[in-house]
Amino acid sequence: MKTTTLLLFTSLSLGIVSCNQNKTSEKKAMSETELIAKAKAIHKNVITLDTHCDINVANFTDSINYTQELDTQITLPKMKEGGLDVAWFIVYTGQDSLTPSGYEKAYANAISKFDAIHRLTTEIAPNEIALALTSDDVRRIHSEGKKVAMIGIENGYPVGEDLSRVAEFYELGGRYMSLAHNGHSQLCDSNTGEVNDEWLHDGLSDLGKQVIVEMNRLGMMIDVSHPSKKAMKDMIELSKAPIIASHSSARALCNHSRNLDDEQLEWLKENGGVVQTVAFQSYLNKEKDDARTEVEIEVAKQVADSLGMEWLEREEVMALPTVERRAYFEQYRKLIPLRDKKLEKLPELPPQVDVVDFVNHIDYLVKKIGINHVGISSDFDGGGGIEGWSDASETFNVTLELVRRGYSEAEIEKLWSGNLLRVLDEVEAIAKEIEAEAARS
Repeated sequence: MKTTTLLLFTSLSLGIVSCNQNKTSEKKAMSETELIAKAKAIHKNVITLDTHCDINVANFTDSINYTQELDTQITLPKMKEGGLDVAWFIVYTGQDSLTPSGYEKAYANAISKFDAIHRLTTEIAPNEIALALTSDDVRRIHSEGKKVAMIGIENGYPVGEDLSRVAEFYELGGRYMSLAHNGHSQLCDSNTGEVNDEWLHDGLSDLGKQVIVEMNRLGMMIDVSHPSKKAMKDMIELSKAPIIASHSSARALCNHSRNLDDEQLEWLKENGGVVQTVAFQSYLNKEKDDARTEVEIEVAKQVADSLGMEWLEREEVMALPTVERRAYFEQYRKLIPLRDKKLEKLPELPPQVDVVDFVNHIDYLVKKIGINHVGISSDFDGGGGIEGWSDASETFNVTLELVRRGYSEAEIEKLWSGNLLRVLDEVEAIAKEIEAEAARS
């Protein structure tokens, strides 16, 4: 396991001691050794679960797949090295036009991602990872020594105007779904409307309300990480089951519309749901992220110029057709190691957003709404990753920082998986009640 980043911080914090302080130094070193040993024991004992890991179907083939050391943040070797037990793989579709042709393209994209995840668990690596549909599945698969795959749906846009697709996605293994992403969908408004105060539905659309009812009926968790605040309020008022925010942090600490403000957190607590704190730099500490990003972009531009590569701003990249956008990102990935080498040579470099910043959000959320309503997510391969938890191989560092803050094993178990699996159980139980009530009537 990679503990080097946080251990370096610890070594520096101990300071330089004189010869007269050797005994004190030895005490501190022993204390730190014991703390790491305690964290390792806890990390091994609890089920670690990350609710948001994006995928690219190109990495689910016979020749290129998650059994290998890919340059993605999530692979089976990285999960094993870092002790990450459960990864929720994401069926993500970007927002496009609210038209029949747009819906069909989105549906085809969603199905390709469902197929890729199933292929990993049934054909590519069935002896290493299996698909879980329930909390019992998670515990059983984990006890067998395998990694666990679960499926979340980011953006309900692929549902189109066909309500039956919600059940289809559930049958394919989808156990949570957000109704929007970066842009208003046919189902609800997105948090992105906050920029210009422009809304399409003023919360949930009529079809979106039907989808919420259907998700309750099926036992699929409702994800509020991308929908607007008003849409979240509508969902909570309509839902008979607890909700989740699959990858959001605390807005009080970082003012981004993807985070939940204190009022939203109170709604979530009263609803019995859980917010999965996300390790996404710009959602944790905007000031640190802006300062570091400014330097990284300047250096990346220099590298791009030396390679004869055209530099595009993010908005320009996202506006490209899908094939061209993927090609650009492939070029950019090759540029990153060269950029990082140049960054290492700079005399002064702004610090990166790190695990300390991440656990600061966990601390805030726990104090605000209680230990039973907070969880953990990375958004790996979707923009997530911080210093100390840059990929799945560094997962232990999160547990180490939690132990450093004084969290008990029982509390860490809740944060890593207990709270999320509790919500999944409650959502399933309510679905059975709805089914029984329908049978009686």
